[in-house]
Amino acid sequence: MISDHLIESFAHVALSPDPDIAVAALMIARLEYPRLDARPYLDQLDELGREAARRVAAARSIRIHTPPRVDPDAYVQVSALNEYLFGDLQFVGNDVHYEDPRNSFLNEVLDRRTGIPITLALVYMEVARRAGVAIEGINFPGHFLLRHRSAPGTRYAEDLIIDAHHGGALLDEAQCHELLRRHAGDGAEWDVHLLSHATKPQILVRMLVNLKRAYMRMYSYPQARDVTALLLSVDPSALVELRDRGLLAYHLHDFSSALRDLEAYLRLSARSNAGDDERKEQAQIWEHVKALRRRVASFS
Repeated sequence: MISDHLIESFAHVALSPDPDIAVAALMIARLEYPRLDARPYLDQLDELGREAARRVAAARSIRIHTPPRVDPDAYVQVSALNEYLFGDLQFVGNDVHYEDPRNSFLNEVLDRRTGIPITLALVYMEVARRAGVAIEGINFPGHFLLRHRSAPGTRYAEDLIIDAHHGGALLDEAQCHELLRRHAGDGAEWDVHLLSHATKPQILVRMLVNLKRAYMRMYSYPQARDVTALLLSVDPSALVELRDRGLLAYHLHDFSSALRDLEAYLRLSARSNAGDDERKEQAQIWEHVKALRRRVASFS
């Protein structure tokens, strides 16, 4: 099982105001690689950042065609980052083995230079930050994106929306609408808030949810349970994760832990206005709790 020290350290780093996401991401990788030394990977990101800064500075003197309403300086910076990361270094989206858990581990993404949208975006953000280019994450449904914001008070009003999974492709609003339909269905309604800034904890939670889903598909319940522990350390109010940690403990025959988590889930979920589906789920969990109470009592 995951150590309390790792859980506490992860929560501290994940919730700190420090913009660095790589340290917390490498802590996530310790779920699979307990002896992982983070320093070489942080040094590698520093080295990539220094080279990216040199490329960005050199690119400022290059004249290239810029789309209407886009800041030419921003466009040049993003173009230089794209050429370096996806051209020279050949980072690429792993469409063939998308569900591979290695796509969620920053060390593996840096070693193999392939990953999924959020981990490739993380590499992009960390390299850009070290190069002095402000790139932020977008918690877009089904496909994590990036943005270089337009400078306020200028005539350039168009943000650059970047898809790190597809070689740094720049998406306009129509393409974002299409991406939403592809991942959320034809009935999905467009809302500008779908392009809201993703906070550091939100990015880490999304990485963990992706990893948990991959482990569940593989029936790797011990690892999935460890992921829920990290999720709850960032957001203790996440009732779904509390429920899932209890159910995973039940599958793993850790009945006392399962009882503790599922009783807490029922107690906390009872305070909310539950719909029909939630009430059915609570009834099923209550049956589990009754069975667990009998099991735990028989052990005492």
